[in-house]
Amino acid sequence: MPRRLVSREVRGQNTRMKRPNFLILLTDDQGYGDAGCYGSTDLQTPHFDRLAAEGCRFTQWYSAAPVCSASRAGLLTGRSPWDVGVPGNVSAAWNARGLHTDVTTLPQYLKQAGYRTFMSGKWHLGQQPDEQPHRRGFDNWFGFLYGCIDYYSHVFYWLMSDGGLPPRHDLWQDGQEIYRNGQYVTDLIADQAIAYLRQAKESGEPFFLYVPFNNPHYPMQAPQDVVERFAHLPEDRKWTAALMYTYDQAVGRILGALEDLGLADDTVVFASADHGPSRESRNWPDGRSEDIYRGGSTGGLRGAKFSVFEGGIRVPALMRWPGVTKPGSVCDAITHHADILPTFTAAAGIAPDDARLAGGNLHGVLTGEAKQVRRHRDLCWSYGKQRAVRRNQWKLVRNGRDPDPRDGNGEEGDRLYNIQEDPSERKDLCAQHPALVKELAAVMDDAAPAGSRQ
Repeated sequence: MPRRLVSREVRGQNTRMKRPNFLILLTDDQGYGDAGCYGSTDLQTPHFDRLAAEGCRFTQWYSAAPVCSASRAGLLTGRSPWDVGVPGNVSAAWNARGLHTDVTTLPQYLKQAGYRTFMSGKWHLGQQPDEQPHRRGFDNWFGFLYGCIDYYSHVFYWLMSDGGLPPRHDLWQDGQEIYRNGQYVTDLIADQAIAYLRQAKESGEPFFLYVPFNNPHYPMQAPQDVVERFAHLPEDRKWTAALMYTYDQAVGRILGALEDLGLADDTVVFASADHGPSRESRNWPDGRSEDIYRGGSTGGLRGAKFSVFEGGIRVPALMRWPGVTKPGSVCDAITHHADILPTFTAAAGIAPDDARLAGGNLHGVLTGEAKQVRRHRDLCWSYGKQRAVRRNQWKLVRNGRDPDPRDGNGEEGDRLYNIQEDPSERKDLCAQHPALVKELAAVMDDAAPAGSRQ
């Protein structure tokens, strides 16, 4: 059952304010360096970059996990992924279970508070009837349930390599299977998101719209003219550039619709990624199976998708909040997907009665009133045998994995890094700070006890 809400007055900048709308734009496999406003000179992301110019850019934003499902679980619940039944990716097996149904999600909180709630895009938090978006707080939804789909046929093929099971068509609207064969799914997601904005405008009620795209996750597919636009780039970078471009064009359409409908001034827009870039060989569209795919950029950070090193969990993040964020501002505070739920619910005038929330309210760091986000505990990550905890400048990593051999061969045991001085995580300081290592290790063990991890 959804948890109890505690109502409270909404205040911002010392004045009573209208409850804002919320829009989340999420990419899949976008690296920390995969946008112009994060240093890329070869990608074309003008609409994403516009959000940075009009709002706040975060330099130390973390995903909740280095894989898709677990990251989304942290974003939509404000809790640690392993604490809500999603320590890794939700399996595509017929009988697999996903996000625990007794955990209250962000759309459920907002719906209780009178918001209209919509989703258009990738779910990946459970495909059973009681786990689908319309049972987890969304009034209306469009998209797909599994981890990825063909951009044109909307078929999920990848279970074939995980057990020989047949492919599945995976495009749905409000729990009913639909067919849009041959239509590019990125465009479809944007089309439906805009339709939901129109519905919200007509209703006159505040809304929450969650738009998780497939881009730039494999399969690497884009219209021919877009691919040719980046033909001068290395083969792997070309495909990432093409998928980031089609994502960015979709973002531009959605932001344009917000303005055309007169909703932009009352809407908080948050754009981020679910985790770092993929190095999987199946990103290659030509069938090669041995070469590491390096199309996505971590911006020089160590690690990638599947790793708790910075490259796997530090992601681009932008927020435009009219009346709160300053245009072109930069936030260097340690921030996290789990901070979104307490931030949005507080802005909506409600306080979730849930002591297990891992995040805190971002409002203070956005306005400059605070230097760091206040949370109940240190931020922790757990994926397989990998563990990590971040406290101020310190980060303790246990059994860190390097998906790209150029980064290294992984690190067994504990390694302590000063992230402010060593963001690439190369200099182990365990020997210099044994007491801190012991303390942070205990925090990790307490946060994700044995049996809670994938």
